[in-house]
Amino acid sequence: MSEKFTDDLFDLKNDRRLSIYLYRAGFAAWLLYIVSGAPFMQSVRVYRTDFGVFSFFLMVMGLSASMIYDYYHHPAEFAQKRKWLAFSYLVLGCLVYFLILHNKPVALPHFFGQGVF
Repeated sequence: MSEKFTDDLFDLKNDRRLSIYLYRAGFAAWLLYIVSGAPFMQSVRVYRTDFGVFSFFLMVMGLSASMIYDYYHHPAEFAQKRKWLAFSYLVLGCLVYFLILHNKPVALPHFFGQGVF
């Protein structure tokens, strides 16, 4: 991969490709969420909720990346998306809290003790 490609890809101010890639990855994770509910996918059914939350996370990140482009090139779209982004982050936070953490309080020493960081 050339350095020029990565420079262009992460130039969110002038290029929409990263946001499109994040939307597509979110859609793929959503399809994986749907398929993981099928009887022949018994082995990955445990991860079905994780697939759904990860799909939502990728789509919110795609919206965030596209908003940077819209801020500079489409101010009217940016104003409308700003409201949806705040709502999306609120829903994502609730999903993670209730479905992933199972109503447990977040404790950083807990993460440090497991060796994640």
